[in-house]
Amino acid sequence: MRVVIIGGVAGGATAAARLRRLDEFTEVVILERSGYVSYANCGLPYYIGGVIADRAKLTLQTPESFRNRFDIDVRVRHEALSIDRAAKTVLVEKLDEGTTYELPYDKLILSPGARPAVPAIPGVESSRLFALRTVEDTFAISDFIEREKPKCAVIVGGGFIGLEMAENLVERGIRVSLLQRDDHVMPVLDADMAAPVQIRIREEKIDLRLGADVTGFSEDGAGIRVMVRGRKPIEADFAVLAIGVRPESELAKQAGLELNARGFIRTDAHMRTSDEDIYAVGDAVEVVHAVTGLPTAIPLAGPANKQGRIAADNICGIPSTYDGSQGSSILKLFDLTVAATGLNVRDAEAAGLDCDYALLLSPSHATYYPDAKPMTLKVVFEKPGGRILGAQIVGYDAVDKRIDVLATAIRARMTAADLETLDLCYAPPYSSAKDPVNMAGYVIGNLLDGRVRQARWSEALGCGEGGILLDIRTPTEFAQGSLEDALHIPLDELRGRLGEVPAEKRLYVYCQSGLRSYVACRILSQRGFDCANVAGGYGYFEQVSLEAPFEPESVGPCGLRS
Repeated sequence: MRVVIIGGVAGGATAAARLRRLDEFTEVVILERSGYVSYANCGLPYYIGGVIADRAKLTLQTPESFRNRFDIDVRVRHEALSIDRAAKTVLVEKLDEGTTYELPYDKLILSPGARPAVPAIPGVESSRLFALRTVEDTFAISDFIEREKPKCAVIVGGGFIGLEMAENLVERGIRVSLLQRDDHVMPVLDADMAAPVQIRIREEKIDLRLGADVTGFSEDGAGIRVMVRGRKPIEADFAVLAIGVRPESELAKQAGLELNARGFIRTDAHMRTSDEDIYAVGDAVEVVHAVTGLPTAIPLAGPANKQGRIAADNICGIPSTYDGSQGSSILKLFDLTVAATGLNVRDAEAAGLDCDYALLLSPSHATYYPDAKPMTLKVVFEKPGGRILGAQIVGYDAVDKRIDVLATAIRARMTAADLETLDLCYAPPYSSAKDPVNMAGYVIGNLLDGRVRQARWSEALGCGEGGILLDIRTPTEFAQGSLEDALHIPLDELRGRLGEVPAEKRLYVYCQSGLRSYVACRILSQRGFDCANVAGGYGYFEQVSLEAPFEPESVGPCGLRS
């Protein structure tokens, strides 16, 4: 049997290695149109930033290593031009020679990946406009920087690649303007969770411009000009386009395979396409969302690896199934870590789920042990049962382990009650006796059981004459920042000062993080007061309110403040 795999990297290379481990005698051929078959795609920005210094480190497997270890025929710079499903052949071009040949197959795996999205606007062909998807793209950007010694750059797009590129260009000493068309960076986050990320971006002197709709590019002497709708053009030495990806599914379309409306290849749970002898894996395929059960597309390396393994299993007679993706992802941004899994509030509501969320500001480990760092958690849950739907965390230390626990909880369809009982590791340097994940369960449980009413800051600040803000922080905390109209009564004095609290008004109670204010609400509610705990506390309010909007008149070329 001959299995032909079109495309390498995560999905295709994984499928090839799994095929060989399962079957020593199947002929396996990988066709890869670039010069690299298996490389560290997620590590590419860090080569540009100099964190990864050796080009060879980006290559995980070479054609020679595949041949020596797995007896797999890897043909780089060979592009699949078309598929003849009736004859079960692939028409292949040797790119370095310009010649073509037909390659028969018994089973075919499509792993074409995705290409950078390029808008239909003027100037996208500029030699000073780059995208980052392949090793060749990486070397082109790095070589340009070495050769031209640019001082400033514009990055279009505030997703993973855009933010990683911004960080790494700053590390190279390049001034960066970062343009995002939406109202916040990192679309996997809700806007409130993106606020501390945007604060951190601006702390690094990156010129972040939100709501910036790029309309075109033009070369201007030794630089590039970026046109933005309704704003002055931005001049820079070069620009990077990072607005997302599109599936490389044209080959599948020409072969008559079933695609969805967005051009992603449709497969069943075995990764089989509408042709029983053709499988598809990776960034070009439609998947089922593990939380909603609805079709979606989540182009990430982890799912691609799993899908490649499952396709190989099924070709070898093992009926493996892919149970869906939930979009678990993480980003390093200077010293900040940003992570998400499952659904954010926007997507949960769009899926028709009755949901709510809990906000927590928790330390990374016991506060009496040195160097505890703050982290903000937002955990989305379904009502009334409390099933965990999604989570977002922004912090400094140990964010990854908390998001991984929550990702596992989501996959296991755990509820808030399950989070409460999780037996997680504890020692003062690593956590608290009640880990932030446990605390999320407690907070959600209290909301579901009606022990406390939760209010958003928007509700609290707009409470009008019928409500009052009650700040129960310590005098020291209050002195460091407060709201003008708030009534300040420290929690430890509350029972003795209840006469100062207006009984006829709804109380919007907050502390620094939302935990002590829960205690205050329990005191007040059991004494007949109408009260609500303001989610996230004053610390969360500071994060959101301090995130300043873009001020176009204050920014000059290359992100220089005027």
